[in-house]
Amino acid sequence: MRRTPQALIIALAAGAASLLGTQASFAQDGDDEIEVDPEEGTGEGGEEPEIEIEEPPEGDLEADTASLEAESSAADEAVKVDAKVGDYKVSWQDIVTVIRKPFLKIRRWDLMPMLATTMNDNMVRHVSAGAQLSYYLTDVLSVGVEGQYYSKSFREPFDLVARQARRLPTINQYNFSGALNFHYVPVYGKFAILDKNIVTWETYFTAGLGITQSEVVPRDPRFPGFTNLLITPNVGASMRFFLFKWMTVNVGIRDYLFVDKFEPVNRDAMTNATAEDAKENADSAFINNVMFQLGISFWLPPTFEYTTFR
Repeated sequence: MRRTPQALIIALAAGAASLLGTQASFAQDGDDEIEVDPEEGTGEGGEEPEIEIEEPPEGDLEADTASLEAESSAADEAVKVDAKVGDYKVSWQDIVTVIRKPFLKIRRWDLMPMLATTMNDNMVRHVSAGAQLSYYLTDVLSVGVEGQYYSKSFREPFDLVARQARRLPTINQYNFSGALNFHYVPVYGKFAILDKNIVTWETYFTAGLGITQSEVVPRDPRFPGFTNLLITPNVGASMRFFLFKWMTVNVGIRDYLFVDKFEPVNRDAMTNATAEDAKENADSAFINNVMFQLGISFWLPPTFEYTTFR
């Protein structure tokens, strides 16, 4: 269908009027709006309409910082309150930092008075008092000497055997002992008491060689006894608990091994009457004298210093 020139002019005028009546808005960055005012139309000389952009408000640095700190503090409090293990409340205060080794022994003397008692003799109980002096060449290795003086007491089986068998048992008592010892510390650790106080401890092994004097206790008091000087190796294990920089508590078990000589079975006025004859014809037996030891160590010098590499 052909349109006349008048119809075309009327259609173009209607389209222009519809375009001028349209409003447009554009969102930019969430808050900034671009607005076009259709009433202004085009400027003089056919210029484009002006576009107005709203500036974002200026921020407050101090207020933002305070807000972030408040949020962080609230989060920490929530962790302390909400974190639980069973019925026990956990917080950052329950995390304990493991300290460095609080006690050094290298180039220090260990003077330990000690008490000990026999563990494996059912006839005679020996209780000893003595001391041990050691020097630590390194923090785990030391060399030292010890000495003990013994006191005996008869136990109940000694009397029972005498009454039932009508014969006194053959026994020896120990008078004194001494030894040269070496100590090695392979185990070191810590444990907590009531989840608060940390106690440091270590385990050390001992091996040494010394002498022990034993004395025969005659079955018949008419005959004299005799003494034996015995070569005595010893081995043992002990634990040490650190109380202060200058004092520790020690507990341990030591086994003293030797071949002892006992009063001969046949002894009367005609046979083995003297101490020399009885010792020459004595019966021998291998002995394990296992003893429990308790001692308190005093360390010299009483303090120490850590050294670091330059």
